[in-house]
Amino acid sequence: MEKNRVNLRICGISYTIVTEDDVEYVEELGELIDKEMKSINNASPTLSTTQCAVLVALDQADACKKATASADNLRAQIKDYLEDSARARMEVDVARREIERLNKEISNLRNRLANN
Repeated sequence: MEKNRVNLRICGISYTIVTEDDVEYVEELGELIDKEMKSINNASPTLSTTQCAVLVALDQADACKKATASADNLRAQIKDYLEDSARARMEVDVARREIERLNKEISNLRNRLANN
């Protein structure tokens, strides 16, 4: 895949990123990090750029971990729903066969009654 060079400016510092990701996507990430770092810096102006970066990294790691846990939970729920659906389909098949059997039995009983 083609490598893209993306120039980002985060907290006044320029970074050149080489990536296979879409340029616009990487620029959005850079803007997100820059916005978060500026927000932290505005709230606590005594923090260094490194300290701001660490806090942003912790926040992003937290968000990532929570998103992963949420995705895992959704996967487990979907698996349960699929298993419930398969079980319900099997029960429907069993019920249909029983209905067919009972309809044949009714038909046979009607024929016997009609012949008597």
